[in-house]
Amino acid sequence: MAIGIQVTMDAADPAKLAGFWAEALGYVVQPPPPGFDSWEAFAEANNIPADRWNDYSAIIDPEGKGPRFFFQRVPEGKTAKNRVHLDVNAGLEAVDRLVALGATKVEEFDRGPMGRWVVMLDPEGNEFCVQG
Repeated sequence: MAIGIQVTMDAADPAKLAGFWAEALGYVVQPPPPGFDSWEAFAEANNIPADRWNDYSAIIDPEGKGPRFFFQRVPEGKTAKNRVHLDVNAGLEAVDRLVALGATKVEEFDRGPMGRWVVMLDPEGNEFCVQG
């Protein structure tokens, strides 16, 4: 039996990065717990200081098939190449849409029978690939 996973990403602005990845992957921002109409209401009810409200965000697959993505604020910026990255199987036609959402196109590869892909950076500089 497979074990479920969560993908966790460090971020300077978790809400903004969660919004980008939700749009990029067809996910949604995780709704607040039952009884709360917003995460702000949840934070207030739990005495979380306003300056901590954007410490975390998460997105989920609305169909419940893909992993949850969790974004956590960290004080330091990204300083090196990712050791692990996402391959987004959206087709190369998605590159322009992702650029419009805030991604940066870095380089395109065509390896014939091995496939074609584009290396990109999300709005905070995390590498990912789009393949078609």
